[in-house]
Amino acid sequence: MKKEVIKYRRERAKETLEEAEIMLDNRKLFAAVNRMYYAIFYEVLALLLTKGFSSSKHSGVRSLFNKEFIKSGIISEECGDFYNRMFGFRQRGDYEDFVEFDYKEVKRWLGEAKDFINSVEQVIEKVIRDKK
Repeated sequence: MKKEVIKYRRERAKETLEEAEIMLDNRKLFAAVNRMYYAIFYEVLALLLTKGFSSSKHSGVRSLFNKEFIKSGIISEECGDFYNRMFGFRQRGDYEDFVEFDYKEVKRWLGEAKDFINSVEQVIEKVIRDKK
């Protein structure tokens, strides 16, 4: 069952990242930022599950990710910083008034989100290989 959930979350991450790209191409910046955040969130959920961790709250997921994968050096601090920044951008875009995002910046974040997911994918693949 755990393998199926990990696979599902990884697929969800990729599909959600594709949604972010579509939103960006159509200049729907709030939606693009939201989908980017959720893409990396789903990928982190899959990563946490490889070690038997989960949380029902975004703050719990961030805390576990930082503690188990960033502070331990398994995932780079840059990835951790990006995840935390995207959480903040998504929060602002979804809940604050008069927020504006710059197209070029959001496009850069999309590239960073792709890099983030690729980095986490490599770790997930290694954990899965090591468990065999």
